[in-house]
Amino acid sequence: MIAQARRRRHRFCRVLPSAPMRGPAAFILIAALGASSAVAQVHLVVRPDGKKVISNFGGSSSAHAGDLRWLARQRNRRSPYDPFIERYSLQYGVDPVLVRAVIQVESDFNARCVSNKGARGLMQLMPETARRYGVTSIFDPEQNIKGGVRYLGDLLQLFHDDLPRALAAYNAGENAVLKYAGIPPYAETGTYIKRALTVYYGQPYGQATVFAGGSNAKLKGGVHE
Repeated sequence: MIAQARRRRHRFCRVLPSAPMRGPAAFILIAALGASSAVAQVHLVVRPDGKKVISNFGGSSSAHAGDLRWLARQRNRRSPYDPFIERYSLQYGVDPVLVRAVIQVESDFNARCVSNKGARGLMQLMPETARRYGVTSIFDPEQNIKGGVRYLGDLLQLFHDDLPRALAAYNAGENAVLKYAGIPPYAETGTYIKRALTVYYGQPYGQATVFAGGSNAKLKGGVHE
């Protein structure tokens, strides 16, 4: 069994500056605006260019992160990281569309994102998870994606390709899913699953949806175009 993962209840995300700027005064400040649940919670991200962006979920710095229709339009979003996504999705047998969905809701494709719990990079790896999967440079996009995809593949195997449970484990830790024999009763985890699957399926999750089965049996995670 894979080891205990972290319960990563995101409260805010800060973006680390490039190496020459790094220092106590160089950190980009995040103002966390209190709320009673992860769904209602918002935070302010000040980007390196000075632009302020308000978000209400996780590590993503997108102002649209709580808009399911907008999220649905991000399905299979292309990025400069596509070669890494495709390579390691194939290597570890995970649908690249699912990987892109996880990156979307975890970091909004921001390779420098850091949560208040210490999750880092595109796929928001915790340092202990990064070490487990041999990631030595957690902000390196290729290493972060490789470790995150491998971890996601392990979770899909552990939970027999049950997408909601695998995503719950990625968010809250596999032991939480095992403890509750299903989706943990955490508001943030439920919201995370809904948003990730909205991106993955390309429409707000929860609506009646019919998809043809994937043609590549080696790919885990459902539909593959």
